[in-house]
Amino acid sequence: MSSFLLSPQGHRLLDRRGFLSHAGSGLAAIAMSGLLKRDRLLAGDRGEGVRFDPARPLSPRVPHHAPKARRILVMFMSGAVSQMDSWDYKPDLFRHHGRPMPGQKENFLTFQGENGNLARPLYEFTPRGRSGKWVSNLFPHLAELVDDMCFVHSMTARSNTHGPGENQMSTGYTLDGFPSMGSWVSYALGSEAEDLPAFVAIPDPRGVPQAGVNNWNNAFLPAAFQGTAFNVQKPILNLAAPTGVSGASDRAAREVLRRLNESHLESFPGDTELAARLASYELAARMQLSVPELTDLRHEPASVVAEYGADVSDPVRGGFARNCILARRLLERGVRFVELFNGSYAMGEGVGNWDGHRKLKEQYDLHASIFDRPAAALLRDLKRRGMLEDTLVAWVTEFGRMPTFQKDATGRDHNPHGFTIWLAGAGVRAPFTLGATDELGFRAVENVATIYDLHATLLHLAGLDHERLSFYHNGIERRLTDVHGHVLRSLLA
Repeated sequence: MSSFLLSPQGHRLLDRRGFLSHAGSGLAAIAMSGLLKRDRLLAGDRGEGVRFDPARPLSPRVPHHAPKARRILVMFMSGAVSQMDSWDYKPDLFRHHGRPMPGQKENFLTFQGENGNLARPLYEFTPRGRSGKWVSNLFPHLAELVDDMCFVHSMTARSNTHGPGENQMSTGYTLDGFPSMGSWVSYALGSEAEDLPAFVAIPDPRGVPQAGVNNWNNAFLPAAFQGTAFNVQKPILNLAAPTGVSGASDRAAREVLRRLNESHLESFPGDTELAARLASYELAARMQLSVPELTDLRHEPASVVAEYGADVSDPVRGGFARNCILARRLLERGVRFVELFNGSYAMGEGVGNWDGHRKLKEQYDLHASIFDRPAAALLRDLKRRGMLEDTLVAWVTEFGRMPTFQKDATGRDHNPHGFTIWLAGAGVRAPFTLGATDELGFRAVENVATIYDLHATLLHLAGLDHERLSFYHNGIERRLTDVHGHVLRSLLA
């Protein structure tokens, strides 16, 4: 038997001695790579896994740097709000109304097909606040608060489809299977609440957004960091003790169960999965007392209930207003991340959300009447209580809309090339405007920003470096911002 390998041309490629030499050096290289990886010394490797006690996964943790925001509230407008009908004033659209869009071929195609001509904003714009910021009367109550807002008019997204668009806004990725921003924040920082989750999602009274649980999913992060979804209309089920069981008996039973669980855990030292499971059970037990009180708004002052519009009987209008009060109460009690949704796909295109393809003004008149007053009351309430000083509020939507009407319709198609989001509260300049779209509101052209940049900025204000916050999964150090993103420093206070 030959002790070396020959090429088809008869040349010697590898003998036994060469094989052993290459194998030895290869194994050494693998070992060295592993050591460098362990010590975070590989080029470009800046990830930083989070160390936490599995028995207390939500205990508070030290951030990378001093945070401006102790907690974050995201208002997610599901369905893609039209920027040129709300926050992004484009006077050229008034002048060019009814004309073809410059540079586009006749009957050009976007997400749902052919587009017609340019269409002026369907709501009037006026200067508001001391800053004189031009905004539309779509949101008259929020328009009164523009001096507290930091606008980003140059946001861009990677998808023009709602599901992937929502995924990217909530998780940084258009694909399923990645942790949401609330999960990343609670994974990194834990919680200041002893008897509530670190991350709560509040679905719209009409149902969940199109991407559903992806918006608050923990994906490959430990299960303790998944968002807990509930609202005033649909609180967490099975929290009440069974009929006939007194409070004292219930507490005594839970104390016995706690002791048994501790004894069981002592029999399996180092079993982190068991410790995490027991911790989740104990939190669920504490939530039996905290959540019913939290969602019971009868003790809210009547003046506050009326300010939010939560005293109306309509299940959607009153329901969303009550969800806004719930958001404030969660933030008050130390919940780290709250995501408040407005809009649902359960009721069909444009009916239950901001997807204004066919009759945009008719649809937006309805949705704004549900959202505007309670959202403005929530912002005022946070400010009045001094909470806006250390609470970061982000108003977001998955992408924008076209400056044209769709063919044979009075609505606008999807547009990921330029749209508006705004921030308020801890750590951001206000009043302030960053970036701009072109004269028609179609494409971001000045200080173009990405959702990665938005996520990097939210993490920065929470005291986290988006390049250091990572989780090792399937051979990759995963980040909320993937390999992208820069902090939008010009908008920092």
